[in-house]
Amino acid sequence: MSRGEGPGYLPEQAQIDVYGNGGFRFADMSHRGSILCLPSGIHAWTAVEGQPLKPDDFDKVIAEAERIEFLLVGTGLDIKPLSAELKALFRSHGMNSDPMSTGAAVRTYNIMLSEKRPVAAAFIAV
Repeated sequence: MSRGEGPGYLPEQAQIDVYGNGGFRFADMSHRGSILCLPSGIHAWTAVEGQPLKPDDFDKVIAEAERIEFLLVGTGLDIKPLSAELKALFRSHGMNSDPMSTGAAVRTYNIMLSEKRPVAAAFIAV
């Protein structure tokens, strides 16, 4: 994936067409690994299933917080709750956060994006 800011970046929001096998397909492109879907575009993300999420994993999200009302977090095959620290971080920047399995998060993201809602997503690859 790359169009613009180097490898691992698509400079536009796009629906996720397929997920699984360790990656995602969108906008006639594919990416192995996790992704952040932000108002500025789709970015490669270093998060992996089974590793705890930390505030600095969301630096790019926070940088665009003024354009995000809803943050969906696809936590892998299963739903894993967000830490109190992460929930407080997102709230302090005016974002509602919702953890769910990656599959459910992808489906919800696609619906919200098609409705032109101020949504972003962090998807851990499955």
